[in-house]
Amino acid sequence: MNGDGGRDGSSAPDEVWEAFLRTSADSAGDAPKEPSARAREAAARLRTEPAEPAPWRAPTSSPVDPVRPRRRKGWYAAGFAAALALLVVAVDPGGVIGWSHGPDSTATPLARETARPEQAPPADEDGRASLAEPFRGSPAARWANGTAGITVPAAKGTGWMTEAEVGRALTATRDFLAASGLDPAVLRGARPEKAIALMNPHQKDVADFVASALSTPGEEHDPLMLFSRFDPAQARLVGDQVRTRGRLSYREGKLGAVEVTADVTSVYPVAPAGGGDEVVRVIVRRETVVSWDDPSKVATEKGTFTLLSYKLDMTNGGCGASTGFFRPTFGGGASETGTDGGRVVDPYDRTGPVADGGDDSGCGTATRS
Repeated sequence: MNGDGGRDGSSAPDEVWEAFLRTSADSAGDAPKEPSARAREAAARLRTEPAEPAPWRAPTSSPVDPVRPRRRKGWYAAGFAAALALLVVAVDPGGVIGWSHGPDSTATPLARETARPEQAPPADEDGRASLAEPFRGSPAARWANGTAGITVPAAKGTGWMTEAEVGRALTATRDFLAASGLDPAVLRGARPEKAIALMNPHQKDVADFVASALSTPGEEHDPLMLFSRFDPAQARLVGDQVRTRGRLSYREGKLGAVEVTADVTSVYPVAPAGGGDEVVRVIVRRETVVSWDDPSKVATEKGTFTLLSYKLDMTNGGCGASTGFFRPTFGGGASETGTDGGRVVDPYDRTGPVADGGDDSGCGTATRS
């Protein structure tokens, strides 16, 4: 992907947006190593200091700070011989999907992630993924399923919110992650209505971006920046789990708002829509910051958040022009050389933030999938 997806009209002219770059997936287990390849990527810059939300009655300001989508960056291996099948997650009525028996359930679950890990998970040489064991050979074999893999911290009174209100904000933020990246219908390409309902309708630039991205996805408007979607005509969902690992954190933001940061990696196994037993994994890491604003100070609606920033890093999400769907490569894929100089990245390494790859795009090699 070339170009900048940013738009003018921000109420915070001091914002500086950069693109973020990560890596593409390679084969799982004993699958052969793939060369670098050209990739479509995208990411939105996490603002170091989010601009102050405009006051509710400021006549010359936007009602909330706009978030300008920038060129997303991600890594995609141009195909692998190994495989997985996309797991669709069913969100339970309570909003939390726990560890359940099923494929790869014999692996000992990891303890929840409560802070940034100090090292990447060790390599697992225990074979390739299969339809019966889609997480085999992956660290995700020990991860929890769905929202059970997302650690929610204890709530305490912060900013304008009481302890109970912070707890509800954290739960609603987790619900957004489930509705945008785990809902079975959304994964199959449906419109993410539940996720959109949690977003501040007064944040016009975000509302416009979402509307354009879902109706006419393209280089500057890609729904994958916020939502996980697959084209059912290209990849079929296999199983009923999406393995996740990550956590929420929060702090007091501008005007007493409660800012919640979500840093979560999700692993989706998929197989070709036309049949066959080849399985590949799509690995998606998102770092999203939302603001639960004081309605007496910021234009918002009850039960909705203002989107402050979002970053995306994806592996085997598809090389080429944006279509609005992850497009994993099957059958070995292409071997076109990318522009990144053959960078190699571990998509399971969560020891640092989503990496800043600058404005260059390219497709590299993932050490594993």
